[in-house]
Amino acid sequence: IRGLPAWNTDFFTHVTYPEGIPGGGVWNAIVGTIVIGAIATGVSVPIGLLCGLFLAESDGRIAGAIRFGADVMTGVPSITIGIFGYIAIVLTTGHFSGLAGAFAIGIIMLPVIMRAGETALRGVPGQLNEAALALGARRATIARRVTVPVAMPGIITGVLLAVARGLGETAPLLLTIFGNQYLQWNPTKPQEALPFAIYTDSSQPYPDLVQLAWGAALLLLVVVLTLSVGSRVLAALLQREKR
Repeated sequence: IRGLPAWNTDFFTHVTYPEGIPGGGVWNAIVGTIVIGAIATGVSVPIGLLCGLFLAESDGRIAGAIRFGADVMTGVPSITIGIFGYIAIVLTTGHFSGLAGAFAIGIIMLPVIMRAGETALRGVPGQLNEAALALGARRATIARRVTVPVAMPGIITGVLLAVARGLGETAPLLLTIFGNQYLQWNPTKPQEALPFAIYTDSSQPYPDLVQLAWGAALLLLVVVLTLSVGSRVLAALLQREKR
């Protein structure tokens, strides 16, 4: 209710104006969220799925250590991940950037993708793998042509849920991206993001910026809700087609 009055054409098409100037929007924050989320997803998804496939196919000590590490990372506070991103990227490069934010968000997404991928891949009936082995297929071919396609509904659900969680995190971004009131597509520069804009604008003494914070909070809620519900709907559709 508090966020709807902020939604207008300027809200979605204009950048945030300086304090005290009426109007403006969160287009710069939307762009930053898209860039940071795309980089984090593009890096963490392949790594997470490869690790999930390895965990599903192995029960040795190395797999157990990776599985234990993923479980521990899932419970690590996001502010700790932000501190790690600040030390690893910001201090190393000497400046804040969208890449540092994507690095921190990717670390948060990675264990979720790993464990979701492992669960989905382990749910594939063993008879399918055995039949493929009996036909002379190699394990790499079985994983690519049989295991992954059958487990795709669960994999997609896990990936979208991980993206939804990553986009909603605030603490890692506070220590890595610095924020930017201007439109910035370059991830090597400081960028704005919706969680960062909500945090900073909501604490300002200017009613216009507070109203933008309410609108940004509603927008972020809608995005996360859409990803969460959409992942389950898409998984159900894929499961129905597979049958």
